[in-house]
Amino acid sequence: MKVPLLDLKAQYVTVKDEILVAISDVLESQQCIGGPRVAELEQEIAVLSDCRFAVGTSSGTDAILNSLMSLDISAGDEVITTPFTFFATAGCIARTGAKPIFVDIDPKSYNINPDLIARAVTERTKAIMPVHLFGQMADMGPIMEIANKYNLVGIEDAAQSITSTYKGRKAGSIGTVGCFSFFPSKNLGGAGDGGMIVTNNEDLFNRLKIMRNHGSNPKYYHKFIGGNFRLDPIQAAVLLAKLPHLDNWSVARRRNAAFYDEKFAGTTVQTPYISPDCVSIYNQYMIRVPKRDELVAYLRKKNIGCEIYYPRPMHLQECFRNLGYKRGDFPQAEKASEEVLALPVYPELTDQMKDYVANTALSFYDEL
Repeated sequence: MKVPLLDLKAQYVTVKDEILVAISDVLESQQCIGGPRVAELEQEIAVLSDCRFAVGTSSGTDAILNSLMSLDISAGDEVITTPFTFFATAGCIARTGAKPIFVDIDPKSYNINPDLIARAVTERTKAIMPVHLFGQMADMGPIMEIANKYNLVGIEDAAQSITSTYKGRKAGSIGTVGCFSFFPSKNLGGAGDGGMIVTNNEDLFNRLKIMRNHGSNPKYYHKFIGGNFRLDPIQAAVLLAKLPHLDNWSVARRRNAAFYDEKFAGTTVQTPYISPDCVSIYNQYMIRVPKRDELVAYLRKKNIGCEIYYPRPMHLQECFRNLGYKRGDFPQAEKASEEVLALPVYPELTDQMKDYVANTALSFYDEL
């Protein structure tokens, strides 16, 4: 049996007709920048996220970058974030000229540890950027308490967590802004890159719109130096076709996660910890295991897709050497990078496929 980490073709066949009609409508209109499809998706995502406003962007990365730029974060500023994340989180901070300040993670959730944030705040700190990793939101209560105490903005990197909740509140609705990604592997994925920013601040919303279009308002008049951060209407059309299915897909991922949880209970394989305050959308199903790299080789030999998220924390990346961090500075992030592994959890998995994945992983440890 072959089980890929993600099978987008299996999803596509279920929505193919809707997507082709949506794309055709955009092409027939020849309104290929902006337009009603982008505006409709923005409205839908704002409502879905319990926010007043949403701004489509060209990628999840550009959602973060636009947010930082629109919040006037620049050279000399500091932004507190996690070292255990995809590169875009820290990379966008650095691109503004600001300095990423890393704080270690909670060893159970893999999200930033709120207990360590306050000691990282300095007079240069402008923002806290928690990442809602693998589909589960960070502990936003104490994070925003710290942000409010020190007059900092909160930027939710919710790229992996659209519709996930914390104490009943939606991802993106708690901080100053929330940033989503529509990369094809996400629960709501496009046919290419795309992203979205949500906020409840009308002034910030207006600036975000200006900044995504080179800082131009009106056309050819530039008060700000922005960027080309626009979401393509073809991507918006694809996402609108998929959006009605999102909740069912996330339910299926939670069902698949529960299947694995039961199979791995009481074994060497440590299953994901989900806080009782949170509902996860399981963008990834992350196990934690000894001899992780050997297990990866074993699973791949058995035609099972798996992926290491993330093999090297941000503070140990070569491009951030100038920040002065060293191995041992963030032991929980470093330990996680050596032990965690994503297994297939996409909605179209059959019980037979999940059984094969779980039994194969367990057989590796039986053979030791």
